[in-house]
Amino acid sequence: MAETTYDVALIGSGPGGYVAAIRAGQLGLKTVVVERDNKLGGTCLHVGCIPTKALLFDAELYDRFQNSKEFGIETKGFSVDWAAVLARKSKVVTKLSKGIEFLFRKNKVEWIRGFGRIAGPGRVSVTDDKNQQREIQAKNIVVATGSEAKMLPGLQADGKFILTNKEILELKSVPKSMVIIGAGAVGVEFASIFHRFGSQVTILEMLPHAVPLEDEEISAELEKAFKKQGIALHLGAKVEKVAKTATGVTVDWQSADGQPQKLQAETCLVAVGRSPNTQNIGLERTRAQLERGFVKVNEYMQTAEPNVYAIGDIVAGSPLLAHVGSAEGLVAVTHIAGKATEPINYNQIPNCTYTEPEVASVGLTERKARGAGHKVRVGKFPFAGNSKAAILGDQEGFIKIVSDERYGEILGVHMIGPRVTELIAEAVLAMRLEGTVEDLERAIHPHPTLTEAVSEAAHAVHGMAIHI
Repeated sequence: MAETTYDVALIGSGPGGYVAAIRAGQLGLKTVVVERDNKLGGTCLHVGCIPTKALLFDAELYDRFQNSKEFGIETKGFSVDWAAVLARKSKVVTKLSKGIEFLFRKNKVEWIRGFGRIAGPGRVSVTDDKNQQREIQAKNIVVATGSEAKMLPGLQADGKFILTNKEILELKSVPKSMVIIGAGAVGVEFASIFHRFGSQVTILEMLPHAVPLEDEEISAELEKAFKKQGIALHLGAKVEKVAKTATGVTVDWQSADGQPQKLQAETCLVAVGRSPNTQNIGLERTRAQLERGFVKVNEYMQTAEPNVYAIGDIVAGSPLLAHVGSAEGLVAVTHIAGKATEPINYNQIPNCTYTEPEVASVGLTERKARGAGHKVRVGKFPFAGNSKAAILGDQEGFIKIVSDERYGEILGVHMIGPRVTELIAEAVLAMRLEGTVEDLERAIHPHPTLTEAVSEAAHAVHGMAIHI
């Protein structure tokens, strides 16, 4: 029998679901979250963004120790305690998950553990781990079920030899060698982690560039950096077979020129994309429309079914990024509450990849800007000319601004180098406020900082950069 009627029920507690739930509580909506796992936070917090970045930070520290002599610091006898690295990663994750529980209590958000499905109009059935069912009623339902890693046909992750983003986080030791299939964000980030911890890493990418969604000059710079570091990267590579052996894996692949190749390694990470979790959650009982498994929505995240919304990785055409899911969640529940809200401008979403060097971008690439008919002016400034980068001993990379020639409109900003995942926010804000290249030029940036490179790139649009 149906229980309490909620204003909004959310299925999933990832960055989309939990942020939406907290905002719904703040707006005075009676809110419940259904989560199949025994902890809140979803993929991003437990097996995605957060643990990965914790490992990347530890890898950066280890790399600094290895190269500390350059900074006048002698270090002797240091080593990696992998068990302690994993324990710290788990500690960070647990702390943040407990923080979400606290915020739920603070904002009067209820939480039910179980697998949630839409049972009919205004109804969500919840099946717990003992296969017992209950049903809740809600005036509005927000589906925030996220995504899962894709696997190559015929392969299955085993936690030892064949890995996805989940299993790789629990490896009992740093493997001597690793093949990574896919040079998107997941693949290149794990390459940066394990290479710095001592693994021999080889990346196989089917497309002509690494991080293929980025501006081509950024991709080329990252490829150059990886080669310099000793990470093997093969582009235009077609994987034909992955087989387990007694001690690891063999990967048969075809190079860009059509030649058959074979690799052997202890482990293989499959990082070829993600699939939406839209099966078996009751969408077939609604009028919601799907496109290749992704849910179609309008500008307020509404599906074609009245009072059913979708946010995050399951949304058709939406970038699979945690901060996008959060933003979509805020739009959805604010609309549910009857408050004014602004649809998301997907041209102003920052994308960050936490490799060494870091990559960040927002807006159009140069190729897409020209393809859209813009008369383009480009400004580039290398971190080799930035004083703070010299202080940090980290002068690889550059900032590139793509602008419209006529009015100086900022069409896109692309970065590779030190801490650019932090610097990109300035470009996002400038585009959000319809700022121009001249606005970035005239905004006085503090010295010495990495942010000065943004100003210099803006000056470079007109050929007037100071430090190159």
